[in-house]
Amino acid sequence: MLKAVILIGGPQKGTRFRPLSLDTPKPLFPIAGLPLIQHHIAACVKLEECKEILIIGSYTTTHMTQFVTDMQKEYHVIIRYLQEFTALGTGGGLYHFRDQVRAGNPSAFFLLNGDVCADFPLKELWTFHDERPNALVTIMGTEATRQQSIHYGCMVSEASTKAVTHYVEKPNSYVSTLINCGVYVCSLQVFHTMAEAFQKKQDGYYSASGQNGSHPGYMSWEQDVLAPLAGTNKLFAMQVNNWWSQVKTAGSTIYANRHYLELNRQKQIDPPCQILPDVFLHPTAVIDSTAVIGPNVSIGAGVIVKAGVRIKESIILNNATINEHALVMYSIIGQDVSVGEWSRVEGTPSDPDPDKPFAKMDNQPLFNTDGRLNPSITILGAGVVVPGETILLNSIVLPHKLLTRSFKHEIIL
Repeated sequence: MLKAVILIGGPQKGTRFRPLSLDTPKPLFPIAGLPLIQHHIAACVKLEECKEILIIGSYTTTHMTQFVTDMQKEYHVIIRYLQEFTALGTGGGLYHFRDQVRAGNPSAFFLLNGDVCADFPLKELWTFHDERPNALVTIMGTEATRQQSIHYGCMVSEASTKAVTHYVEKPNSYVSTLINCGVYVCSLQVFHTMAEAFQKKQDGYYSASGQNGSHPGYMSWEQDVLAPLAGTNKLFAMQVNNWWSQVKTAGSTIYANRHYLELNRQKQIDPPCQILPDVFLHPTAVIDSTAVIGPNVSIGAGVIVKAGVRIKESIILNNATINEHALVMYSIIGQDVSVGEWSRVEGTPSDPDPDKPFAKMDNQPLFNTDGRLNPSITILGAGVVVPGETILLNSIVLPHKLLTRSFKHEIIL
């Protein structure tokens, strides 16, 4: 038997994902028609050996209960949400709920960060791990550019055995182009290593009389567990060429949406209008036959798309209305938004550099060094009303705003 653990953090994290996370927890934000972590769950249940999926985070249960119930009905597998009493870091939550993970004595468990998107090769990862009896943790790794690698966990591994000899989380200078994807297979014995790390944290906390700031149960999986394991012949890396990306900023959802649509390609049977694949249309969406949609568009439940509308490279959330002849490109349209007739809502794609092999998303800050807004996708928060014949370019609009004019390169608070 195998288990899976998905780490989703909490509402105090993911601030770069605002305003989208103001009304929908980031792990439940829909990409290609499915909540972000449903893609993780779908990958886990493909393995018959996976009998239970535990979701660990510090969101309140009110945010997660309905989602967990829906997932259990859909996938017929045990899924439970375990709420941390306080934010315990990437390792602290896992260690706190170690008895839940060990229950039933699984052979091993998958550990997946909730903010990554990938074509998850879990079967191959499990086989790779199982072939190495002394492996405590196997990391899914991928190649990054030399410049971008320092923003991730960097690993050096032996060419023949794939044992990780050196691991540094977000190093100050170049270490390696092999980076950590935030997807792992772990043997249960890893909890012995975590116990030692936990004891060190406790000793440090009490010897400093609690003055070192963090909660004594706080633990970083990467720094407190993986880094000490490097060089012990118990940490391994399986390098993959599959598509992989982090979802740190709202802009990265458009890129992830494109790839998930391609991975889960659905043939449009009797399309309601001209479709340029790949497109996800919720069955309850009402689309006028003269609209043109695609490529790479996801349209949620209850959305109304009227005559002559053009939408490409965008996500339209539930119950939004796109009125006649409006154009939406490289944008996220929030729930219950109304885009007026003949309006233009357009952003700038923030894709990886196509001229650099292995380039990843640059999760740029909102503002550049001059204090100006970096060009990115346009985001309309929930309930925004855009009047007719308005242009919105590279702008972010917070929820429930009634716009009165056009905006370019602005945040409308």
